[in-house]
Amino acid sequence: MSDLEDLPLNDLHVELGAKMVPFAGYQMPVQYALGVMKEHQHTRTAAGLFDVSHMGQVLLKGDVEQVALAFETLMPVDVLGLPEGRQRYGLLTNDQGGILDDLMFANRGDHLFVVVNAACKAADIAHMRTQMPDVEVVEVTDRALLALQGPKAEAALATLNPEVAEMRFMDVRTVTLCGAEAWVSRSGYTGEDGYEISIPVTHAEALARALVDLDDVEPIGLGARDSLRLEAGLCLYGHDIDTTTTPVVAALQWAIQKVRRTGGDRAGGFPGADVILDQLTNGAPRKRVGLSPQGRAPMREGVALFASDDTTDQIGAITSGAFGPTVQAPVAMGYVPIDLATNGTIISAELRGKRAAVTVAPLPFVPAQFKR
Repeated sequence: MSDLEDLPLNDLHVELGAKMVPFAGYQMPVQYALGVMKEHQHTRTAAGLFDVSHMGQVLLKGDVEQVALAFETLMPVDVLGLPEGRQRYGLLTNDQGGILDDLMFANRGDHLFVVVNAACKAADIAHMRTQMPDVEVVEVTDRALLALQGPKAEAALATLNPEVAEMRFMDVRTVTLCGAEAWVSRSGYTGEDGYEISIPVTHAEALARALVDLDDVEPIGLGARDSLRLEAGLCLYGHDIDTTTTPVVAALQWAIQKVRRTGGDRAGGFPGADVILDQLTNGAPRKRVGLSPQGRAPMREGVALFASDDTTDQIGAITSGAFGPTVQAPVAMGYVPIDLATNGTIISAELRGKRAAVTVAPLPFVPAQFKR
């Protein structure tokens, strides 16, 4: 007997020809009939539908201001200043400044709606309940989560409700889709324009079928989701970021607003503040960077990095790597000492016992196409 959980749309994925694989405790579609390469390209040029119902959906309830201030004790992020109807990227940190998880949170008026990573959701929810005892932390278990991504996502979703066309990047809105109340954000994790849609499980299949029935929409699996987010320079928790990487080391300092930094009105007060604030001021010893391997062969997670072909001391490792279908070249991310983190620096990677040149490259590899 498998101890893997099925997604609410498992039967539909199988019907659509998905190859199912284990991921974060779930049976997940890794690809469909199109294959990973074409699914990736279709998302970049039209619209792709992803089932991300494995992610954790959480409501934080109570006095809104007090909930926001409580949440700020767990993250170096401005929660109090997030307007109603808007969403923001956040990072749970530990006492060493390391990242426990990255997440999205939205101000929905009388509560915060939080989406956390599947592999971390049990720990995240327990952490929030323990550290915010006066906040009601409610796990949402009766809603699916779908992501519609790509330049034709707006036109596709607007066929079901034209209101969604009015939204801009990181807007959140409650709209009716297929007869159900859907919580929609204009966001995603591909670098493309698009939406994430929380919808009751009872209506999820109707929504998914209505979208994939459109000529411009194809179902997309985990394989293309990974190559899309890598080209977009976006981190995968447990690979590119974890408890050993601070937001500054991970090049995510843009997610820390001025109000939470040294000199800000609500500076500090979050786990690891002494480490993170010091790194914001004085720099970090290493940094996550983009990496462009020479040739056509991708370099994947775990490949060791060296300062040059003839040095023996490892300086870092690749944390994500694949062939980038959009850029038609291998792309990767990894960590290097700060003195080697300048774009254009040539370092060396060891693949199957042989060294090959790798160039430190700017992120993202493919510019974001968000609708501002």
